Amino acid sequence: MGKTTGFMEYKREVPADRAPLERINDWNEFHLHMPDEVLRSQGARCMDCGVPFCHSGVLISGMASGCPINNLIPEWNDLIYRNHWHQALDRLLKTNNFPEFTGRVCPAPCEGSCTLGMIDPAVTIKNIEVSIVERGFEEGWIAPAIPAISTGKKVAVVGSGPAGLSAAAQLNKAGHSVTVFERADLPGGLLMYGIPNMKLDKREVLLRRIKLMESEGISFVCNTEIGGDAYPTAKLRSNFDAVVVTTGATLPRDLPIKGRDLNGIHFAMEFLTANTKALLSGNDDFISAKGKDVIIIGGGDTGTDCVGTSLRHGCKSVVQLEIMPRSPDQRAADNPWPEWPKTHKVDYGQEEAAAKFGADPRVYLTTATSFEGDANGAVTAVHTVEVAWQKNEKGQFVPQPVPGSEQVRSAQLVLLAMGFLGPEQPLIDSLGLERDPRSNIKAEFEKYSTSIPGVFAAGDCRRGQSLVVWAFNEGRGAARECDRFLMGSSELP
Repeated sequence: MGKTTGFMEYKREVPADRAPLERINDWNEFHLHMPDEVLRSQGARCMDCGVPFCHSGVLISGMASGCPINNLIPEWNDLIYRNHWHQALDRLLKTNNFPEFTGRVCPAPCEGSCTLGMIDPAVTIKNIEVSIVERGFEEGWIAPAIPAISTGKKVAVVGSGPAGLSAAAQLNKAGHSVTVFERADLPGGLLMYGIPNMKLDKREVLLRRIKLMESEGISFVCNTEIGGDAYPTAKLRSNFDAVVVTTGATLPRDLPIKGRDLNGIHFAMEFLTANTKALLSGNDDFISAKGKDVIIIGGGDTGTDCVGTSLRHGCKSVVQLEIMPRSPDQRAADNPWPEWPKTHKVDYGQEEAAAKFGADPRVYLTTATSFEGDANGAVTAVHTVEVAWQKNEKGQFVPQPVPGSEQVRSAQLVLLAMGFLGPEQPLIDSLGLERDPRSNIKAEFEKYSTSIPGVFAAGDCRRGQSLVVWAFNEGRGAARECDRFLMGSSELP
């Protein structure tokens, strides 16, 4: 695949980003595009490696290795190198309903398992992926695909996040009448309100796809929470032949320490959601970081998004507390290829904070012990302590406070970005679905059938908090099994 000696002739290149101090002044996407000739040379780096792990989509040591939706990466890399863009798009869309999303927000486990990555920087897979699909939109190759048949079956998809969108797209292809219910005012779930506009443009990218899906026959019903008085689950079951639940894992992990009830302490998703809503509506009804000392508790993508959003508000300072140690710059001996590389990364938010304030905002091996407030009940400071990870009496590594490392940090805005515990329970209760020990909907992977016949579950509400690309995998799989339930067999992949 690609050019036989391409990996020896060309170095890895990624698209340049807009300058950090420039881009924090707006909400536009910050990645720039690469010229076609550079993209082709990057495709040429793809080796004819015999056993390509990049599209394996397996879990190794609990982490994704290769693409969970099994993208045919070597094939479309070769087609790009040969300048066959339309054919490359056809191969890409064979496994991926929404490359414009994964090419922007996926952490690219495919690159972490690239064979070339054993000796050199991996092939630039993610950027080639998004470039292919954007070329498809520009050239008019991507157009509404109206199903050739109608089965007469009606399917409800509850939740319009990544799993819901992929399930809806596949079920529509099979000829079913699909209605997607969303409790928010706009469809997209995590893609709409959990990811900031500078990473995924809502109007130009997300709503472009939603409009395309609507033109293909999919109905989106927003501002509708299933299970409440407005739309009880009994009505859902009677109006539809099958139901696919894709509500995500939206119950945030809290930090119940002294002072938690002070004003100015918010879950990260409250902060990010309100910001995007304000951006789309043009109002000023959002949680502002302007002029404030901001402390973000938690790392990961959500913590980074809080950093980037706070900077665009014009915060006075920003600190990100991480209870884990800093990752090594290179793979550790116990983290071999093709596992996901647990190495130190500087994401866009940290890069911007460093450009603005002179240093990476992350403080490692540190946790909050209490919050301090003023006479008006507003947070003014966070008390922190450094920790050391030590084994307890059960042999488990747990964080222990380091005496003498206590510190008081000024804060008028605190954002909790510590992940999610699982799905919210009211809908599960209303439907009467069985749960697993982690409070997720109980449904076997690759089967997706719940304890109630005709009701399927996919994405984070089934597997727990995970990657967007795993949600796409599960949405497609649930659509296949739902189609099989309705028709007796299925031709969906």
